[in-house]
Amino acid sequence: MASSGLVGTTFYNRTYDEAFELTVEARDYVADGLQIDRELAAFYERSYFDCEALRLTTRLSQVMAWLMVQRAVHAGEIDIDEAREDARRLGGREVCFDNDSDILDNFPPRFRNLMERSFKLYQRIARLDEMVARGGM
Repeated sequence: MASSGLVGTTFYNRTYDEAFELTVEARDYVADGLQIDRELAAFYERSYFDCEALRLTTRLSQVMAWLMVQRAVHAGEIDIDEAREDARRLGGREVCFDNDSDILDNFPPRFRNLMERSFKLYQRIARLDEMVARGGM
């Protein structure tokens, strides 16, 4: 891949599309399905729904922000050194890498699926972020 980052490649476009589609899917679930699932849960489980919904949106927001930085590199709006600055790197690692499978196992399938997919996507972007930071892209 070119030193200008990974924007412009088929891989980047697929990753961006995947992240965007997952973000839209998560938005739709939070707007429509989460409240129903949350109300069906036991009272003590409801706070888990709230916390994990925030984790889901944080993961996806951080991924989309990172992908937009890569797009800015490709467009010549910023250079790769700027993209490597801490403020433009993938954020939220402490929150986004926290993944308690025991809690997730108790969620309805749709929510659990969104959480698992967002976690895997975040892990992939974190690896790419490390590669960019080391100058490997």
